Amino acid sequence: MATELEDLKILQVVEGVVDGLWEDVSRWDEFSRSVIGMQLARAADSIGANIAEAYGRFHYGEKIQFMYYARGSLFETKYWINRSAARKLLTEQQSSNYARQLSEIARQLNKFVKSLKQQKLDTRILRESPIDYHIADETVLFTLTDFEWLANYTQGSQSPTPSLQSPVSTKESTHD
Repeated sequence: MATELEDLKILQVVEGVVDGLWEDVSRWDEFSRSVIGMQLARAADSIGANIAEAYGRFHYGEKIQFMYYARGSLFETKYWINRSAARKLLTEQQSSNYARQLSEIARQLNKFVKSLKQQKLDTRILRESPIDYHIADETVLFTLTDFEWLANYTQGSQSPTPSLQSPVSTKESTHD
């Protein structure tokens, strides 16, 4: 597993593809660059940017969501590559090469998302080994008499012990 963003293999592959696209687009005339080239470059760069953002997220749900954004940008990039080929800005060989590379990246993104989903499930399953509880000695905390006293007290009767009774009745406590 990659410990640094730069170690992510999928990101390295994406960077290679989008840098190649950049080189090709930068040679186009101004009109072609402004109409198609900027869209193509932005979509392509967005693939790697979303992978990087997914890497920086803490929660699995957010990571997965940004991987889906990366996949969406990948398909947008494929669209612009197809438009570039149709308008003879890329050769058939260039466009099919980019399409093949992007299809492989899409498979890798899907595998990455699948592994993130599995990791998310694995963290939800918390298993502890069963523990047998043993009481060291059989000390009696309460006697049967204690429970009888509690039962009488909670039923509203006078306290069975004189020390718990009120020392002054309510009639005697009123002052004239």
